[in-house]
Amino acid sequence: MQIVGWLWKPIRVNAAFFVFMFALGYLCTQTEIRLHLKGAKPYELSATELFFDLYVLCVLLTLIPQKVRIWIRGVIAFILYAVALIDMFCYVHFESTLTPTMLMLFFETTGREAGEFLDSYLGWDLITSKTGWILLIALLHILWAIFSAWWKKNQGDRSLMPFRIKRPVPLIPPIIGVFAFALFVYSAIACWPNKQAMVRLMSKANLGEVEHELTMKGCANLYLPIHRMVFSLYANRLASKQITQLLTTTKKVQVDSCDFRCPQIVLIIGESYNKHRSQLYGYDKPTTPCQLKHMQDSTLIAFTDVVAPWNLTSYVFKDVFSLYAVGDKGNWTDQPMFPEIFRKAGYHVTFLTNQFLPKAGEAVYDFSGGFFLNNPELSKLLFDDRNKRLHRYDDGIVKEMDARAIKKRYAHQLTILHLMGQHVDYRGRFPVKTRRKFAPADYPDKKLTEKRLQINADYDNATLYNDSIVEEVIRRFDHQNAIIIYMPDHGEECFNTLDYYGRNHSATIDYRLAREEFEIPFWIWASEPYRLSHPHVWEAIKRYRNRPYMTDLLPHTLLFLAGIHTKDYRKEYDVLNGDYNEKRPRLLKNSVDYNKLKRE
Repeated sequence: MQIVGWLWKPIRVNAAFFVFMFALGYLCTQTEIRLHLKGAKPYELSATELFFDLYVLCVLLTLIPQKVRIWIRGVIAFILYAVALIDMFCYVHFESTLTPTMLMLFFETTGREAGEFLDSYLGWDLITSKTGWILLIALLHILWAIFSAWWKKNQGDRSLMPFRIKRPVPLIPPIIGVFAFALFVYSAIACWPNKQAMVRLMSKANLGEVEHELTMKGCANLYLPIHRMVFSLYANRLASKQITQLLTTTKKVQVDSCDFRCPQIVLIIGESYNKHRSQLYGYDKPTTPCQLKHMQDSTLIAFTDVVAPWNLTSYVFKDVFSLYAVGDKGNWTDQPMFPEIFRKAGYHVTFLTNQFLPKAGEAVYDFSGGFFLNNPELSKLLFDDRNKRLHRYDDGIVKEMDARAIKKRYAHQLTILHLMGQHVDYRGRFPVKTRRKFAPADYPDKKLTEKRLQINADYDNATLYNDSIVEEVIRRFDHQNAIIIYMPDHGEECFNTLDYYGRNHSATIDYRLAREEFEIPFWIWASEPYRLSHPHVWEAIKRYRNRPYMTDLLPHTLLFLAGIHTKDYRKEYDVLNGDYNEKRPRLLKNSVDYNKLKRE
């Protein structure tokens, strides 16, 4: 009977701690819901898993002597309250719970900036918001601790109950113990998959693996503020390790000489672009009329057999920016970044992105893709100039480019434009009131619901708007000695072959999936001055447009176009070189060779 009664002891000797911590955790799980997701609900196992976590914690506390336990319990409570306050503060003011980016921004904040931030946000509004509920629980916890200490001091060893049972009923502790243990076993079984997922998440070797884990079904639910804090610290530690490696690699960059073969090189990186929704590749809707016109007058050459190495933006950016090629030994951080080579060769490098700027509420996907671009030290090595704010639509990036051109034009310049393109949600990627052309009625052949037909139409609307943005860029370089390369990061499903849109990260890669999510449009446009001054290069572009290609090799082609001579350039990776290796495996997600997939 006594042994069974001990099952209740962990909660009994830590009763106040258990109750208040449960109230704190449950409050956070029920109020901090992802605002930007329609129909979002609290984690369904929040109460069950919270009981499991607290019971285990109380068991560990019970093993510690009483005098030490009081202090350890106080420290743990203080940490949990502090993290919950930070998490709720982020939720109230930034509409997002604690993220790795928020923690990164905190580490980079100066004392003055922190003071100004606190002056702006600390006030009565903080208490009257949802943050006030956490402060209330903490206050009640403190008052209870004071009252308990006073009661024990004045009542000796008597119970805190207003009355005292001289002879406790012997069956009560065992009954409560059995009930507590049964609840513990039930909660352990229910939440065990999530615990396993947490262990998997926190045992990855780099941020890319972390991001990929979070795209899988059954990924970890970090349902408590303390979980999100630990994960944010973990993600930043992984990022720091890779930044250190990248900084070490930059010291090895060498440029022998540069011919400045093309004075103005522009790389436009789109987003989530399905190749088969472009007129350049036979689509029957007028989604790319400007590009089609340039292709018809032979100023734009569309490559026919190009794939992305991943269907995740962050992975693609790492592979595209690094001279590392998929299949090489080592890691992408072992090779230099092409913007730094351009800078050392004498090019002025501008990077304008409408996605990879640190913002408080960004998901781990953007953090994973932008951490190396946003690191202050590394960013200075990679870029001479970059934007500091994001824009509602991609025309803001064109305006930023114009503003820089008005201030100063550089004789030799590499301009990298990263657009939002057709990133979900599609309706938010173009001005709906003025630029909506396609409607559900334009797709009578698609057996979809009205809502899905509208989503499908808006994807084409976003593609059409993207075409207009690209045209604006081309116009600005039409009379310069310039070349423009366009590529999106990856493809996108949009009701082409399945009643599905987005990307399926956990699916087995077959040809159908590769066609929709990995095949991408890729083209090169050249101005008349460039075509006249570099006829051999232009002929190579036209001659080799049907070569099999994967965009992880893009840096080597860029180095050739610029005329940069360096030991890091490899001609077998340059699609415009006669020695290009056409038989190289094109490994999708570093696992499946696209060349061997059965085309159906």
